[in-house]
Order: sequence, then structure tokens, then C-alpha cells
Amino acid sequence: GQSQEAWLVPRRKERRTQTKAATGGGAPAVKGQSGETEGSPSAPWAAIDVVCSSTEQTLASLISRYYNVVWCKASSRKHKRWEGDAVLVARGRSVVLKDMEGRDIGRGSGYKASELESLDEGQTLMVGGKQVEVMGVISDEDYVKGRCFQDATVSISTDTVAGGPPSRPGARAFAWPGQKGSGRGPEPEGPVRKPRHDPNAPGALVMPRPLANHQWLHNKTGLPLVDVVVDPHLTNHLRPHQREGVVFLYECLMGMRLAGRYGAILADEMGLGKTLQCVCVLWTLLRQGPYGGKPVLKRALVVCPGSLVKNWAAEFTKWLGRERVRVYTVDQDHRVEDFVHSPLCPVMVISYEMLLRSVDALKPLDFGLLICDEGHRLKNSSIKTTSALNSLACPRRVILTGTPVQNDLQEFFSIVEFVNAGVLGSLAAYRKIYEEPIITSRQPACTEEERLLGDERAAELARLTGMFTLRRTQDVIDRFLPERAEWTLFCRPTQLQARLYSALLSTRAVRACLSAHGPHASAHSPHLACIAALKKLCNHPGLLCSKCINECFLISPCQEKVEDLFEGLPVELFPEGYVTHRFCTTDSGKLLVLADLLAAVQHVRRADKVVLVSNYTQTLDLLQDLCAHLSYTWCRLDGQTPVAKRQRIVESFNSPHSSCFLFLLSSKAGGVGLNLVGASHLILYDIDWNPANDIQAMARVWRDGQKKAVHVYRLLTTGTIEEKIYQRQVCKQGLSGAVVDLGKKTEHISFSTEELRDLFTFDPNSTCLTHDMLGCQCPGDEVTAAAERACQLGRRADSIPQRVSMSELMHWRHFSGSIQSYGDIYLDHAHSHITYAFQSTSKTQNAS
Repeated sequence: GQSQEAWLVPRRKERRTQTKAATGGGAPAVKGQSGETEGSPSAPWAAIDVVCSSTEQTLASLISRYYNVVWCKASSRKHKRWEGDAVLVARGRSVVLKDMEGRDIGRGSGYKASELESLDEGQTLMVGGKQVEVMGVISDEDYVKGRCFQDATVSISTDTVAGGPPSRPGARAFAWPGQKGSGRGPEPEGPVRKPRHDPNAPGALVMPRPLANHQWLHNKTGLPLVDVVVDPHLTNHLRPHQREGVVFLYECLMGMRLAGRYGAILADEMGLGKTLQCVCVLWTLLRQGPYGGKPVLKRALVVCPGSLVKNWAAEFTKWLGRERVRVYTVDQDHRVEDFVHSPLCPVMVISYEMLLRSVDALKPLDFGLLICDEGHRLKNSSIKTTSALNSLACPRRVILTGTPVQNDLQEFFSIVEFVNAGVLGSLAAYRKIYEEPIITSRQPACTEEERLLGDERAAELARLTGMFTLRRTQDVIDRFLPERAEWTLFCRPTQLQARLYSALLSTRAVRACLSAHGPHASAHSPHLACIAALKKLCNHPGLLCSKCINECFLISPCQEKVEDLFEGLPVELFPEGYVTHRFCTTDSGKLLVLADLLAAVQHVRRADKVVLVSNYTQTLDLLQDLCAHLSYTWCRLDGQTPVAKRQRIVESFNSPHSSCFLFLLSSKAGGVGLNLVGASHLILYDIDWNPANDIQAMARVWRDGQKKAVHVYRLLTTGTIEEKIYQRQVCKQGLSGAVVDLGKKTEHISFSTEELRDLFTFDPNSTCLTHDMLGCQCPGDEVTAAAERACQLGRRADSIPQRVSMSELMHWRHFSGSIQSYGDIYLDHAHSHITYAFQSTSKTQNAS
């Protein structure tokens, strides 16, 4: 029956005696212990003292205190066997004990607040069956940022790297390598080697010299320092942000930014020249080095999607020419085993698929640098590809990705662990210390304390990973590119689409989605099939008709048939010609807008070309039939296009002599390196759950090399599931900037019942549900400036608060479908089928 306060005693015997005497043998404190009697002069102030004391206790209960402790199981043994370090969080009269991975391992309550406030080094406390001993106090900043949980290696900063060598107790002083009297043997005889390129030439890009600490670790023989200068042949092509990127990669790969770490993540958005930056630093390290001018690398390995193998080889040839470097590409005609017999090829380019087949042949090869393009493929550390790459003994690693986090923060941990293992500790610690607080802080119902904690942990995670992660957005090259107008067009559904949409929402399958409950509901309910059916209906009723007539939908992953999906959706609702697959353009609102846009481009500027993007191969088939019907010339690239032909198709389309008017592109094919600057118009026919996929698709034409003004159009069917997906896209982009770009993907999306009800609704009378949610009172014309509107999506009092980031639409121009002109010569031709439009313009700026 001993209370928990009895464990709050000093460790040392003499301190235990002092505390006992001071507290009266542990008896509870009583009011009036100051010695004042009821009749004394100070008695009138007694009530005020009680109130003040109560107020102070209340304030103390709101303040948390943090301590470094060690813990063990409760025992009466004199010499304790401590089991580990921990962090003790004391608040009011309660405490929480957390291990070094951030997990709660003990709780206690009922302590005296005053005794918890006075905890000091050496004192012990019983917490949930565990005995803890205080080792020190943790500052509020160190706890909020999570630093108290970090391993010593995690806290390395630039100050540590820039300092002197690690102190060695008892070691005699010595000079740095390369200095006289260093005691490391005679200095090298002969003239000091000169830099390969002139560091004083105008515009020369000179790499930073290694500091003393780096020399002490990496220049044991005392070689003279030589400036590393990027080949002027490459420097002349670099833009300012690319020069910065080359320096960043060099510092990371040389271990200058984080001692003992040689990895980097180049997370620039698409179109910023990640490939060129890698070519520059790779070529530099193959030919130069800071110590005696000796090259840092002998060989390098580039791993990329199969569709980009030829593209990487072409990039090396483009920037360096065949006379400077030869690249060995692994394919059906060139095996890994033959690479050793090609000494003139210091660079190997291989696909991820071929890597898995040839990993045993790659292991004996000594690669000094490993570059992984589209590195977000390594988002899971347990997949075969990651395991195969980790089996290669190569400490210098670079990941290139425009979307380092597609689904959740755990994926970010995986790629960080790949380039610099151990920097963020264990996965369990990462989840508790960073992932959970950050995700919790971005929930609508989070408390202010949770929000602040999440923001601090996100900032600390960004600081730690920012040492070796470089992220730039499209903004850095906007001034080098021509003007771009991006339109989000809300297209009026046709009468046939409206009838079928309402009928589909009334089917038993959709009702089952709304009534499904329990943890196993998603495994046996047709959510994905119903969502896919609605999206296909938005594209064209004919796509739904073919499924309705010929086959049942299959639901992944169990491939269970959903027999009642089309129950209540009779074939008679479709026009008679649909049975023979003769689909009509006028039956789809988006197809009507598309046909008008294409006709306008052909009429206004016949030399212009258009990229037409869809997520579905079946939709591309429909669009291809439209091209044939309207006599448009086209080429096509999708998942079925042979890898060997893809680059030739792209180059042919980009040629000014090409006769192709349209490029039909699957958003799932091509890789991030696909450059379609031969076109100046891009139309995104349907929408993806993941905003990164749509952003990547829309950036295909607005890249380096583009000479014309660019027009990008996103088509959404008004009042349907496509609008709901668009709203969710904008909301999820609100997580961008916490660490890196964060998004959501279909397979990892979880819906509440309320969210599902919202998805499976249809409003045929609204001109734009998204603008309705904004609560914007603008008239929807080009006269009202965007900055004058107080539009903040999700800020209505009668709705659940959304993230403020959705108010980015406040900076877009809003156009009602009832106005006479959009100010876009092409869009005005499609005026009659558009209910609303949002527009954003990137204006051309002169480079300074």
C-alpha cells in the first residue's frame, strides 16, 4: 500500500536523510506551514495566498518537463542492473516514460507536482513497475525537436565537420597532412600537380576545398591540395541552380557535408536538369580529385527504368561527346560480364529489371559511385531491388527523384536509409519520433499542442536530412522558360452521362460501399470497382458500356467478381449503336471540349503540336479512334510500346519536320525523363489520385528546350467524382514543404464513411463544386483580380476545416462558363461545353 511518492527519494543515503527531515518524514504538506496563526496580522492575506498557490499549481500542470533517465525493473537490490536509457516526461502530477525509439514503456500518476518539478540528477522514481534514475534535464527545444532521442551520429552538423580532428586524449600534437613537421614522412618530391582546368578563368566552377577535418581523415599520405574545377565544356551549359546542384553533389559524395556519410538525394522537380548535374559531377570525379589531383572514381553505375537506359547514354553523348567518355549500356546484346573487357567505358547504365538478373555478376565489380534514377522505386527497404542494390559495396550513392515521398513518410525513411544508413536511427524510432507526430499534426481534429509538436518535428527532420537532400521546384527555371498558362476546365456532363451516373449511384454495389463497416469491409466490398466505373463514365459512356455488356469488373487484389455492380443499370440506357461499339463524340462532355480544343489549335496555328495524356489504355484507344475519325496524324507511347522504340518515337515527334499533330501518352509510361518540347499544348484528359503523377505529366512540354508559349489544360467533369479527386489532390499537396513533397496514392488511400458518401454523390446542377467550397463571391470574370478575392477552400463554417494550402486556388483566376471570352484564343472555341474554369499563368521574366 506504499504510495508512488515514496519512491521519490535521493539516491545517496545522506541526501535521503536530508529530504526526509525537510519533508517531515514524508507527511503530506498542509496549508499554513509558514507558522502564521489565524489571529496574526498576515492572516487576511491567507486566502489570497491559497488562490495564488492554486493558480501556480494549475500553471505547473500545463507545463511539461523532460529528463534523461536510466531504467530497470523494480528491485530492492542495492546495485541495480540498468536496462537502458529513456526519456521521462513529467506534466502536472503525471509522468510518461519513453524509450529511445519514442515508444511509451511506462506511465504513472498521483505524484506531487512540486516534487516532480524539483527532480534532479541522482533521484529515483517508480513508473509503471519500472525504477528510473534521473541523469539530467532535457531542454524544451531538444524534446520538441526530438533531438533527445537521436543517436550521437545523427546530430552531426556542419559545425562538427568544419572543425578540427576528433580529440584524442593523451595524443601528442601534430600538424595536418601536407604541412612540414607533420611526422608523416617526407613531402612528395617534384612540382605540385596543377588543376586540370584553370580555376581563375571567367565563369569557372571550382569545387570547395576540403577542410582540416576532411584532410585528417582522407589524406593520410599528405598529398598536396589541388583545386577541382568542372570541365568548362560543361560549365558553359549550366544554369545557376545547376551549378549549385553540382557543388551540393560533390560535397555530399566527398563526405564534406556529413562526416563519414557519402550519400545524397537530389529531389529537384521534373525539368530542372538532374541528369546534367549528375553527368557533371560524375565526369569531374572520374578525372579529378582534391588530393594530388588523383581521380576519386574509376567506375560508376547508373540504374534507371528500362525506358531511360538509352536516354542516359544519349545524355552523356549530348553533353560530353563520344570522344570524352564512353558509356556501356546493358541490354540484350551487351551483358554485364562483358563490361570488364571494356576498359574504355568507365560508366555502366543498367535497368532495374536487368540489375535483378545480373546482381551476382555486378558484385565483384568495383563501382565507386551508384546513381539511382527514379529513386522513389526504393521506397520499400524490403523489396528485391533495394536488397540487390544494398549488396553492392558502394558507399557513394545518389538518388534522383522528383517525388521522394509518394505515399507516406516511411518511404522517405527508406530512401534516406539507402543513401546514408543509420542517420535517422531505426525505423521504429523514426515512426515514433517523426512520422506519427507529423501526420497527427496534419489531421483536422489535432490539438494546438499536437500541431506545434508536429511542426517542430518536421522542421528537425528537414534539418537533419537537409544536409544531404536538395529540393528545388519549377520556380527556379521559370524565368528561363516561355510563358505557360495552366487551365483547370470543368466540363458539363451530357444528358446521357448524367442519367447513367445517377443510375450507377443507385446500384446495390454502390450502396454496399456506403454501408460497409468493420476492419475487413474493404476486402469484400467493391469500392475500387465502383470508383473505376465512375471515372470511366466521366471519360465516355462507351467505356462503361463495353464493361457492362462484355464482362464484370474484377476487384484487386483478390480478383473477386462483383456481379451486382451493374444491377439496376440496364443496357437499354445506352444508345443502340453502343452495342456495336460505335461511340458518339457528343455523348461525353470532356470529349466535346477536347474536340473543340484540337480544332482550334489546328485552325489558329497549324504548326503547333499537342500532347494528349490519359491514365487508361482503354481511354487512349478511344482517343486514337477520335484522331482517326477527325483525320489527325498521331503517334502513341504506352506501356505496350517496346523500350527500344520509345526514344525514337519521342525524337521523331520533337523534330520540327515531323508531320504528327498529336502525341497520345499513357501517364504510366515513359519515365520522368520524357521530354516532349516539340509540342506547345498539353491536355490531361483524366485525373489521378496522386497529384505528383498529374504534375509530372503536365510538365512534359514545359521544360528546357521549349521555345513557344505553353498551354496546359486539365479536364474534369463537373459535379462528379473527378471534382472530388481534384479537391483531395489540392488538399494533399498541403503536406508539401514539411520535409519534401508528400502525396497520396490510390492503394494507400483510406476513406471514412463520410468521405465515401461524398465521393458517391452527384450534383448535375452545380457549375463548379470546387468553387462552391471556396465560398468565393467573385463574379467569375477576368476583371476581378485574383489577389482581391478572399477565397480559402474549406474555410466555410459549416464544413470540416481543411488545410490552408487548399487556398492556393485563391491565387488563380476564376472564370464562369457564362462569360463571353476566357482570353484564350483556343479555349474560346470550346466555350459552350465548359461550366467553370480556373487559370494560372507563369509569366516570362528576363534572366538577370
